[in-house]
Amino acid sequence: MVMKVEPIYYAVQAAKRQTRSSKKRVILLSAKGKVLTQQRVRSLAKYDQIILIAGHYKGVDERVARYVADEELSCGEYVITGGEVPAMIVVDAVSRMVKGVVGKEMSKEGESFSKGVQYEHPVYTRPEVFSPRKGVNWKVPPVLLSGDHKKIAAWREARRRASTS
Repeated sequence: MVMKVEPIYYAVQAAKRQTRSSKKRVILLSAKGKVLTQQRVRSLAKYDQIILIAGHYKGVDERVARYVADEELSCGEYVITGGEVPAMIVVDAVSRMVKGVVGKEMSKEGESFSKGVQYEHPVYTRPEVFSPRKGVNWKVPPVLLSGDHKKIAAWREARRRASTS
């Protein structure tokens, strides 16, 4: 199944009329598009309106890519049945960059991909010891229970660095 150009064109035109801002972007989710990066996410967050076109199965008429969309984006080097999940990824990634969407401002530590690919440190919850069966005890690292914030910060940074090497 290939989606037709006419209904997509008219839908995009109707969506564009919903805002007066000139800061609009039409994105076609496509396996052949440029791969979405955190840098691109940050730049997309500056638009007042983003219209996402999500194809399905065989995709959309090529004229959509050529004449309707401003760009094609891919969410990775794999093929899935449609663009709905990549559209959700774009919405989630971009919306968390918009001030006030997540709540309070993200700290430098809270933005795991703000400076290239950086991963968060491991996180733990209660109980301090979980025993799924007799003789097995999964424990929270003692440093996290110490209350020593400097040692906890050093432990977290060491684990974060270890996860990227």
